[in-house]
Amino acid sequence: MITGIGPITSQRDLRAGSRLHTTSDRLRTSTGHTPGTGKGMDQMRLPPLPADEWNDRTREAFKALLPRSARNPEGAGTAMSTLARHPDLAEAYVTFGVHLNFRSTLPARLKELVILRVAVRRKSAYIWTHHLAGAAAVGLSGADIDSLRAGSLPDVHDQTIIEAVDELDELSAVSDRTWSALCGYLTEQQCMDLVFTAGGYMLLAMAYNTFGVQPE
Repeated sequence: MITGIGPITSQRDLRAGSRLHTTSDRLRTSTGHTPGTGKGMDQMRLPPLPADEWNDRTREAFKALLPRSARNPEGAGTAMSTLARHPDLAEAYVTFGVHLNFRSTLPARLKELVILRVAVRRKSAYIWTHHLAGAAAVGLSGADIDSLRAGSLPDVHDQTIIEAVDELDELSAVSDRTWSALCGYLTEQQCMDLVFTAGGYMLLAMAYNTFGVQPE
């Protein structure tokens, strides 16, 4: 689905993923909710479209993202199955989402920093949960995740990414200082993809939080 980045496959990644979830669980216990997210809703305002209401138009909307066998509530997951209630909108966003997830020039690790920081700031349980699951696969440690939540990463390049996301969220723009720092190690296209990734996931967070989309 759009929010995923692929499975963790190696034993090393599995161990790292376990450490990330241990950190997440510890923080959830202390705060009462998923780290970096709000308390959520008791029920979804817009529940996933039931299987018997999926028709040819609904399935067509997800052809760029999902194989035919997955164009159903079980295969699509709660977020995409909720968007299935509006096939034209779903099809338009899927096209954009496919670029963000699979064609972006932004390195995978930096892309996940952007997405997870958006999840923290926009209190999106769904985005946080889905992207935390794959964080180890792109080289993010439990310590990285803790630092990301706090907004202070030891690596100067990672910190610049976080500051760019924070500025986009607060100001709808990146400051000259931050832009200059980004251009020091990212290409022009990577900088553009960073801005659109942050904006795209802020949009998703607003939609998921408003509709009450819950992690599977």
